[in-house]
Amino acid sequence: MSRNQFIAQLDRYAEAGRTAEIWLRDDDAIEPTELLSRLLGLSAAWDVPMTIAAIPAHATPALAALVSEMMAISIAVHGWDHTNYAPTTEKKQELGLHRGEDAVLELLAEGIIRIRHMFGARAIPLLVPPWNRIAPALIGRLADLGYEALSVFGPERTGAPLPMVNTHVDIIDWKGSRGGRAADVLYAEAAARLSGGDAPETSLGILTHHLVHDDAAWAFLDDFLALTAGHPACCWVAVKTLMERT
Repeated sequence: MSRNQFIAQLDRYAEAGRTAEIWLRDDDAIEPTELLSRLLGLSAAWDVPMTIAAIPAHATPALAALVSEMMAISIAVHGWDHTNYAPTTEKKQELGLHRGEDAVLELLAEGIIRIRHMFGARAIPLLVPPWNRIAPALIGRLADLGYEALSVFGPERTGAPLPMVNTHVDIIDWKGSRGGRAADVLYAEAAARLSGGDAPETSLGILTHHLVHDDAAWAFLDDFLALTAGHPACCWVAVKTLMERT
């Protein structure tokens, strides 16, 4: 039923002349893998732009070579080394204040430089914090390092010191199977994201992690891409478009 509800929501958008602007963010890339190639294949097959959040400290020249000619692929900065510095009493976080602001900012400055150097035209000045967490005190200092936007998970916060382009539907069941979540739940979340407000365009960010995709994750992506590619209310967009508008 949730899939039908999502379609009904898209139909209402079409009738009202509204557009669901959908974008895809995949986290944790460091090197070419069969799973990443499969995801890139879906991107190409459905003409869907994709943003890969690459880990600067570990990203390889082979990854840069793989995407160098893929015009629909952009590379964001996924922290520095995806290391957890929070104590066991807190949720995992690389970009907290546990090491002090200056230590974190120094590596974030190095991260954007490294991504630009490695990926050239594919690089974008978008910070994707590991585990989607960053200390609020750091956000206001990111622009000085060259970042133009921030992407975490959940509704965008108004009044943030840096533009936010978030993801809203995470296809992975991190607290359970650590594979793909149930499709009806994912479609319900997508429909809920589109149900509020009356803006001409509403963004819908889909979050994937290719390294842990199972059959359920791939099945949802196959179905979701086919459904949205053929609906008049849907427009798959590059994250740079959303960054510029924000």
